Amino acid sequence: MGRNHARVIATSERTDLAVVVDPHEETGRAVAEQHGSTWVPSLDGLGDVDAAVIAAPTEHHFDLASDVIASGLPLLVEKPLCPSLAQTQELVDASAAAGTPLMCGLLERFNPAVMVALRMVEEPLYVRATRHSPYAPRIKTGVAWDLLVHDVDLVVRVFGGDHPDKFDVEVGQYHPQSVPGAEDIVEASLRFTSGGIASVSASRMGQTKVRTMVIQELDRMIEVDLLRRGLTSYRHATVAEDEGQSGFRQFTEMEIPDIAGVEPLVGQLNHFVDLVGGKVDVDLERDSILPAHRVVDQVLALRSA
Repeated sequence: MGRNHARVIATSERTDLAVVVDPHEETGRAVAEQHGSTWVPSLDGLGDVDAAVIAAPTEHHFDLASDVIASGLPLLVEKPLCPSLAQTQELVDASAAAGTPLMCGLLERFNPAVMVALRMVEEPLYVRATRHSPYAPRIKTGVAWDLLVHDVDLVVRVFGGDHPDKFDVEVGQYHPQSVPGAEDIVEASLRFTSGGIASVSASRMGQTKVRTMVIQELDRMIEVDLLRRGLTSYRHATVAEDEGQSGFRQFTEMEIPDIAGVEPLVGQLNHFVDLVGGKVDVDLERDSILPAHRVVDQVLALRSA
């Protein structure tokens, strides 16, 4: 993701890639030279910049983000902010105390298909989200923090920021390369105080990438393909046959809206630039980090119960 962030920052008309920080010189210098930037091995060489993006392995987020916040820089951190609610809360509090903008890279918020779906939703009753991937040994955290956090964030947003009050969780760890406690599969059912129900599924035991979300309302279903950034809306109808004929006729109405928008990472960067520039409420952005992290924390607590 660091390479992707570097590419997007360097090619945006709104930003310049000032410096690439990477302790591995071969990697960091190559990315910096590709985009006409400067490479340094540590945050000590960050220099005079306006904002920072952290796209390091999750286990390093807390220490790196703490240093950047202490320096007073606006900060975007790849998801999750930290692999624990306690550390996440500590960073959010530190950012609030310092008065600096803080954003978490919950990228699916900026998926054009998701943005259209959220505008269409009126009274959601049930949401099913699936996020499956092939195994990636470089990722040391389990799928709850690595994958599930995305869909939990979307589900909470579908239900208007409501927090679930009931959980049912199944967790499995199967891969011999997974570190102890790093789950490979999570299946969780969530019931919200509004009465809505969500089912979220995360797995790194799949052989292909799957990124889907289905939102069911009383008279409509919205199906989102997050990989292809596509959306289809379905309505089922039953009408009586003409007079003199028996029975009913059933059909399904389909609507496939045009999805226009930029690459999600570009949309996310634009939002971050607006946040730094004062066009986005800093407190609301900071507060929006916590709901998904709280839910993932509760899901993992039930695993341990």
